[in-house]
Amino acid sequence: MQDTALSALITALPQPVLVVDAEGFVQAASPAALDLFGQRILGAQIRAHLRQPEVSAMLERVLAGKLEDSAGFILHSGSRETLWSLIARRSETGLIVLSFNDVSDLEAAEAQRRDFVANVSHELRSPLTVLSGFVETLQGPAGEDAETRREFLEIMAGQAARMSGLVADLLSLSRVEAVEKIRPRTPVSIDMVLKATLAALRPQIDAASIRLNYDVPEDLPDIPGDHDQLVQVFQNLIENGVKYGASGGRLDVSAILQPALPGFDGPAIRVSIRDYGEGIDPIFIPRLTERFYRVDKARSRDSGGTGLGLAIVKHILSRHRGRLIIRSAPGEGARFEAVLPCN
Repeated sequence: MQDTALSALITALPQPVLVVDAEGFVQAASPAALDLFGQRILGAQIRAHLRQPEVSAMLERVLAGKLEDSAGFILHSGSRETLWSLIARRSETGLIVLSFNDVSDLEAAEAQRRDFVANVSHELRSPLTVLSGFVETLQGPAGEDAETRREFLEIMAGQAARMSGLVADLLSLSRVEAVEKIRPRTPVSIDMVLKATLAALRPQIDAASIRLNYDVPEDLPDIPGDHDQLVQVFQNLIENGVKYGASGGRLDVSAILQPALPGFDGPAIRVSIRDYGEGIDPIFIPRLTERFYRVDKARSRDSGGTGLGLAIVKHILSRHRGRLIIRSAPGEGARFEAVLPCN
């Protein structure tokens, strides 16, 4: 193939591609490859630019005559690390074509899947271990002791409820993700959503001796939304305020209409859930919506938390083109704000 034809072909390719001669010198590069390695790659010895052990070994095999081979290549650019799948193929003319495919997103998704499976396994293993231990104990002499039996069965019921809650949240998260790209269109009243949520949570609020301050105008405009999902959002946020802000003895639920906000095309409703508890160190806030992430793992489990509530909130708000804003500091309580567009 003539050099001009080769250059034209390489230029038309969207991914980074290098053409290397039998000695390992780069003869041509696609525009994407020039962006990746810079103009200095042209005419350079490829071994000098791809010096990672796995890649070097693969290049030597192909330069020695192997028709096709592949390797993983990690490129560091500042604080960012990109993972590429590098495929080398030898042509009939003896030239070697190196094509790079960015697989960073695939690897990140796979890592997330592995973490998810590991977290679910861990969350289920703990209560199952407890249940197995108590069942084994009750099958022995301790089963004849009525007081011990009552105490153990109470603990077992709590562990079973914990597993049930985890499974329910996993199913809920799955359903939310399944419809996340479908925009809801039904008019929904935020005032009615909040009142329905608070009515369902009233026993928990009263049991925690929390004083509730409700400041939501009744004339707020309806928003396009999914009523049940929005109830789920505010149920999670208010439950968190009750669980982790109970020491403050007060919970504020408020909403305002904002005519304009950065990132929104029109007016939006900002709903605020404010507690006066211990608060959260700002360093933890960026990770709060990650699945299974807990600032205080023991306290969260003791209070019945599964670590999925804020992940569910984030996905539901994403479906509604909304946003979750978290503000907190140690000793100052926490404020969770759900911002929802009106159109």
